[in-house]
Amino acid sequence: MKEKYDFSQGKRGQFYNPDAVFKEPAYLDEEVQNHLSARADSEGAALSDLVNSLLRKDIELIEAAK
Repeated sequence: MKEKYDFSQGKRGQFYNPDAVFKEPAYLDEEVQNHLSARADSEGAALSDLVNSLLRKDIELIEAAK
């Protein structure tokens, strides 16, 4: 790292986006990710689409059991 940085030409808020949406990352255990990745590949689907589909089904079951 440099001892000093020159920010005199910097622009405040240049990359600020008030409409930006933060999406919380979800980290899967290695065993779970390997299983779901293989299943997604065999179905020709994206891993995130498969995980979202499975979670939606779980939510439906939870809501139905209330």
